[in-house]
Amino acid sequence: MSASGLLFGATSISGFALAQRFSDLLQPYVPPNSRGSWPSLNLEEPAWLRSLFAERAPELLIYCHAVCDVSKCEVTPAWADEINVQHVRRLVETLPETTRLVYVSSDHVFGGNGCYDEESEVCPISVYGNTRVQAEALIRSREGSLVVRTGLAIGPSHNGRSGHADWLAYRHAKQLPITIINDEVRTAVRADDMAERIMRLAQSQETGVRHICATRAVSRVHLAEYLGGQFGIDLVFSTASRHQQPAPHLGRVELKTVYKGQLHEPLPCVLDGDVF
Repeated sequence: MSASGLLFGATSISGFALAQRFSDLLQPYVPPNSRGSWPSLNLEEPAWLRSLFAERAPELLIYCHAVCDVSKCEVTPAWADEINVQHVRRLVETLPETTRLVYVSSDHVFGGNGCYDEESEVCPISVYGNTRVQAEALIRSREGSLVVRTGLAIGPSHNGRSGHADWLAYRHAKQLPITIINDEVRTAVRADDMAERIMRLAQSQETGVRHICATRAVSRVHLAEYLGGQFGIDLVFSTASRHQQPAPHLGRVELKTVYKGQLHEPLPCVLDGDVF
């Protein structure tokens, strides 16, 4: 029996974990020109979306598709808007009312140092963060939909070199320079744990906005040191302040929640246990 749900954006770290973990429930789709056997998205064409939904009649669509390159979004805001906002707009306009829509968003909707729950005012500091805010508004305009905000998902990538963990290992193996931001602190969990929580939320009756939290936040420096140990490599890197970077970087942005119950319990911080 074919999967009754669709997964848009299986090349993201959380999307890749969802695709691997729930292959019986979700049919993955990937951006154009992605390697592998999964079918490609064509979110520029409403006709493609209408045809897909008519053919598949999905009960669930989990949307992990976005461009997350903060620097590139800053210099090409129209490109960022097309992929991160207009793709979502076309989706919302064509998706059947009977399909459950879950949008996986980002802690980049916030910017200033602090702990943020679902009732906190969004305050993006980058073009990328602002596109996430706009996309969330489109999703929330659709009755019964769910926005899930996440921090860093740490786990394997589809290509072996994207995502924080594989990026570190790849650059180390190629003897490329590694710079870690020393004043960035985020919510970071294992990708498998995040995928499990996203799916449980998707299968629930939750609507609106929900945060995936961790038992504690982690600095980028501590995260790099930990991952080096996990990989069994002597990771050499330099550090720099976020204020020294040409593109905006988050400072201390920790996700919290106002909700209670098993679906909202903090997940283990990525430092607490094996990553893979």
